[in-house]
Amino acid sequence: MYIIGITGPSGAGKTTALRVLEELGGRVFDCDTIYHELLRTDGELLGRIEAAFPGAIKDYALDRKALGARVFADPDGLQRLTNITQPIVAKRVLEEIQTSGTTSSVIRLAGDAGCHLPLKGKAMAVIDAIGLFESGLGEKCDLTVAVVADPEVRVRRLMARDNISEDYARARIAAQKPVDFYTAQADLVLENNGTEAEFAQLCRNAFQTRLRRD
Repeated sequence: MYIIGITGPSGAGKTTALRVLEELGGRVFDCDTIYHELLRTDGELLGRIEAAFPGAIKDYALDRKALGARVFADPDGLQRLTNITQPIVAKRVLEEIQTSGTTSSVIRLAGDAGCHLPLKGKAMAVIDAIGLFESGLGEKCDLTVAVVADPEVRVRRLMARDNISEDYARARIAAQKPVDFYTAQADLVLENNGTEAEFAQLCRNAFQTRLRRD
Protein backbone atom coordinates (compact mmCIF):
# COMPACT_ATOMS: atom_id res chain seq x y z
CA MET A 1 0.00 0.00 0.00
CA TYR A 2 1.33 3.40 -1.03
CA ILE A 3 -0.02 6.14 1.25
CA ILE A 4 -0.19 9.81 0.30
CA GLY A 5 -1.13 12.53 2.78
CA ILE A 6 -2.70 15.74 1.47
CA THR A 7 -2.80 18.82 3.68
CA GLY A 8 -2.84 22.59 3.48
CA PRO A 9 -4.90 25.58 4.60
CA SER A 10 -8.51 26.32 3.64
CA GLY A 11 -9.06 27.66 0.15
CA ALA A 12 -5.77 26.37 -1.23
CA GLY A 13 -7.29 23.71 -3.51
CA LYS A 14 -6.89 20.35 -1.80
CA THR A 15 -10.10 19.10 -3.41
CA THR A 16 -8.62 19.41 -6.89
CA ALA A 17 -5.48 17.52 -5.87
CA LEU A 18 -7.60 14.78 -4.30
CA ARG A 19 -9.69 14.43 -7.43
CA VAL A 20 -6.55 13.95 -9.55
CA LEU A 21 -5.30 11.26 -7.19
CA GLU A 22 -8.65 9.49 -7.48
CA GLU A 23 -8.22 9.58 -11.26
CA LEU A 24 -4.87 7.84 -10.76
CA GLY A 25 -6.52 5.07 -8.76
CA GLY A 26 -6.27 6.39 -5.21
CA ARG A 27 -8.91 5.84 -2.56
CA VAL A 28 -9.46 8.94 -0.42
CA PHE A 29 -9.90 8.81 3.35
CA ASP A 30 -11.32 12.13 4.51
CA CYS A 31 -10.45 12.78 8.16
CA ASP A 32 -13.24 15.33 8.56
CA THR A 33 -15.85 12.86 7.27
CA ILE A 34 -14.49 10.12 9.52
CA TYR A 35 -14.56 12.48 12.51
CA HIS A 36 -18.22 13.31 11.97
CA GLU A 37 -19.04 9.62 11.59
CA LEU A 38 -17.29 8.91 14.90
CA LEU A 39 -19.38 11.61 16.55
CA ARG A 40 -22.44 9.56 15.60
CA THR A 41 -21.11 6.15 16.52
CA ASP A 42 -18.29 6.33 19.08
CA GLY A 43 -19.65 6.60 22.62
CA GLU A 44 -16.17 6.75 24.11
CA LEU A 45 -15.31 9.82 22.02
CA LEU A 46 -18.52 11.56 23.05
CA GLY A 47 -17.83 10.70 26.69
CA ARG A 48 -14.37 12.21 26.56
CA ILE A 49 -15.70 15.38 24.95
CA GLU A 50 -18.41 15.68 27.59
CA ALA A 51 -15.87 15.18 30.38
CA ALA A 52 -13.71 17.99 29.00
CA PHE A 53 -16.61 20.26 28.03
CA PRO A 54 -19.60 19.59 30.30
CA GLY A 55 -22.90 20.21 28.56
CA ALA A 56 -21.49 19.65 25.06
CA ILE A 57 -23.45 16.40 24.72
CA LYS A 58 -27.22 16.61 24.67
CA ASP A 59 -29.52 13.62 24.14
CA TYR A 60 -26.47 11.43 23.35
CA ALA A 61 -25.37 13.73 20.52
CA LEU A 62 -22.81 16.48 20.23
CA ASP A 63 -24.20 20.02 20.25
CA ARG A 64 -21.75 21.29 17.65
CA LYS A 65 -22.84 24.91 17.77
CA ALA A 66 -22.53 25.09 21.55
CA LEU A 67 -19.14 23.38 21.54
CA GLY A 68 -17.91 25.52 18.66
CA ALA A 69 -18.90 28.71 20.44
CA ARG A 70 -16.83 27.62 23.42
CA VAL A 71 -13.66 26.35 21.79
CA PHE A 72 -13.18 28.80 18.94
CA ALA A 73 -13.14 31.68 21.38
CA ASP A 74 -10.69 29.81 23.60
CA PRO A 75 -7.39 28.63 22.03
CA ASP A 76 -6.63 26.41 25.02
CA GLY A 77 -10.06 24.83 24.77
CA LEU A 78 -9.62 24.23 21.06
CA GLN A 79 -6.30 22.54 21.72
CA ARG A 80 -7.90 20.32 24.38
CA LEU A 81 -10.56 19.28 21.89
CA THR A 82 -7.93 18.61 19.24
CA ASN A 83 -5.92 16.49 21.68
CA ILE A 84 -9.02 14.38 22.30
CA THR A 85 -10.18 13.94 18.73
CA GLN A 86 -7.03 13.69 16.62
CA PRO A 87 -5.64 10.42 18.04
CA ILE A 88 -9.02 8.72 17.74
CA VAL A 89 -9.56 9.90 14.17
CA ALA A 90 -6.01 8.96 13.18
CA LYS A 91 -6.45 5.47 14.61
CA ARG A 92 -9.69 4.97 12.68
CA VAL A 93 -8.15 6.24 9.44
CA LEU A 94 -5.30 3.75 9.68
CA GLU A 95 -7.72 0.95 10.50
CA GLU A 96 -9.82 1.76 7.44
CA ILE A 97 -6.74 1.92 5.21
CA GLN A 98 -5.58 -1.47 6.48
CA THR A 99 -9.02 -2.98 5.94
CA SER A 100 -9.21 -1.59 2.41
CA GLY A 101 -5.79 -2.88 1.43
CA THR A 102 -7.02 -5.86 -0.57
CA THR A 103 -9.73 -3.96 -2.41
CA SER A 104 -8.13 -0.61 -3.31
CA SER A 105 -7.45 0.21 -6.94
CA VAL A 106 -3.98 -0.19 -8.40
CA ILE A 107 -2.11 3.05 -9.08
CA ARG A 108 -2.56 4.06 -12.71
CA LEU A 109 0.01 6.07 -14.64
CA ALA A 110 -0.41 7.30 -18.19
CA GLY A 111 1.86 5.42 -20.58
CA ASP A 112 3.38 6.62 -23.84
CA ALA A 113 0.38 5.31 -25.75
CA GLY A 114 -2.11 6.99 -23.44
CA CYS A 115 -2.95 3.77 -21.62
CA HIS A 116 -2.77 3.26 -17.88
CA LEU A 117 0.01 1.17 -16.41
CA PRO A 118 0.11 -0.29 -12.88
CA LEU A 119 2.94 0.93 -10.66
CA LYS A 120 4.60 -2.10 -9.07
CA GLY A 121 1.17 -3.57 -8.32
CA LYS A 122 0.62 -1.18 -5.42
CA ALA A 123 -2.69 0.12 -4.18
CA MET A 124 -2.86 3.78 -3.18
CA ALA A 125 -4.55 5.32 -0.15
CA VAL A 126 -4.89 9.09 0.12
CA ILE A 127 -5.37 10.77 3.50
CA ASP A 128 -7.11 14.15 3.41
CA ALA A 129 -6.19 15.86 6.69
CA ILE A 130 -5.66 19.50 7.56
CA GLY A 131 -3.99 18.17 10.73
CA LEU A 132 -1.84 15.64 8.89
CA PHE A 133 1.38 16.49 10.70
CA GLU A 134 -0.08 17.32 14.11
CA SER A 135 -1.96 14.00 14.28
CA GLY A 136 1.08 11.88 13.44
CA LEU A 137 -0.55 10.57 10.26
CA GLY A 138 2.15 12.23 8.19
CA GLU A 139 4.67 9.79 9.62
CA LYS A 140 2.64 6.90 8.18
CA CYS A 141 2.72 8.32 4.65
CA ASP A 142 5.08 7.45 1.83
CA LEU A 143 4.51 10.95 0.44
CA THR A 144 3.18 14.09 2.10
CA VAL A 145 1.83 16.90 -0.05
CA ALA A 146 1.08 20.50 0.94
CA VAL A 147 -1.34 22.40 -1.27
CA VAL A 148 -0.87 26.13 -0.77
CA ALA A 149 -1.97 29.42 -2.30
CA ASP A 150 -1.52 33.13 -1.72
CA PRO A 151 -3.73 34.52 1.08
CA GLU A 152 -5.58 36.90 -1.22
CA VAL A 153 -6.41 34.05 -3.59
CA ARG A 154 -7.69 31.98 -0.69
CA VAL A 155 -9.85 34.84 0.54
CA ARG A 156 -11.59 35.11 -2.84
CA ARG A 157 -12.09 31.35 -3.05
CA LEU A 158 -13.54 31.06 0.44
CA MET A 159 -15.93 33.94 -0.21
CA ALA A 160 -17.18 32.32 -3.42
CA ARG A 161 -17.22 28.74 -2.15
CA ASP A 162 -18.83 29.30 1.25
CA ASN A 163 -20.80 32.47 0.49
CA ILE A 164 -19.18 34.35 3.37
CA SER A 165 -18.06 37.93 3.84
CA GLU A 166 -14.52 39.09 3.21
CA ASP A 167 -14.01 39.83 6.90
CA TYR A 168 -15.09 36.31 7.87
CA ALA A 169 -12.90 34.75 5.20
CA ARG A 170 -9.89 36.69 6.45
CA ALA A 171 -10.68 35.73 10.05
CA ARG A 172 -10.77 32.04 9.11
CA ILE A 173 -7.44 32.29 7.35
CA ALA A 174 -5.88 34.20 10.25
CA ALA A 175 -7.00 31.49 12.69
CA GLN A 176 -5.17 28.76 10.74
CA LYS A 177 -1.52 27.85 10.76
CA PRO A 178 0.77 29.84 8.43
CA VAL A 179 1.72 28.43 5.06
CA ASP A 180 5.30 27.89 6.24
CA PHE A 181 4.03 25.30 8.71
CA TYR A 182 2.95 23.09 5.83
CA THR A 183 5.72 23.78 3.34
CA ALA A 184 8.47 23.15 5.89
CA GLN A 185 7.25 19.61 6.58
CA ALA A 186 5.82 18.34 3.28
CA ASP A 187 7.75 16.20 0.81
CA LEU A 188 6.02 17.93 -2.10
CA VAL A 189 4.58 21.47 -2.24
CA LEU A 190 2.01 22.41 -4.90
CA GLU A 191 1.14 26.09 -5.37
CA ASN A 192 -2.32 26.86 -6.65
CA ASN A 193 -2.74 30.49 -7.66
CA GLY A 194 -4.26 29.92 -11.09
CA THR A 195 -7.37 28.30 -12.49
CA GLU A 196 -8.74 24.95 -11.40
CA ALA A 197 -7.86 23.40 -14.76
CA GLU A 198 -4.29 24.69 -14.59
CA PHE A 199 -3.84 23.33 -11.09
CA ALA A 200 -5.33 19.95 -11.99
CA GLN A 201 -2.78 19.57 -14.78
CA LEU A 202 0.04 20.65 -12.47
CA CYS A 203 -1.08 18.01 -9.94
CA ARG A 204 -1.36 15.34 -12.61
CA ASN A 205 2.17 15.99 -13.85
CA ALA A 206 3.66 16.21 -10.35
CA PHE A 207 1.99 13.08 -9.03
CA GLN A 208 2.79 10.93 -12.04
CA THR A 209 6.43 12.03 -11.96
CA ARG A 210 6.71 11.29 -8.25
CA LEU A 211 4.87 7.95 -8.43
CA ARG A 212 7.06 6.74 -11.25
CA ARG A 213 10.13 7.61 -9.22
CA ASP A 214 8.85 5.92 -6.07
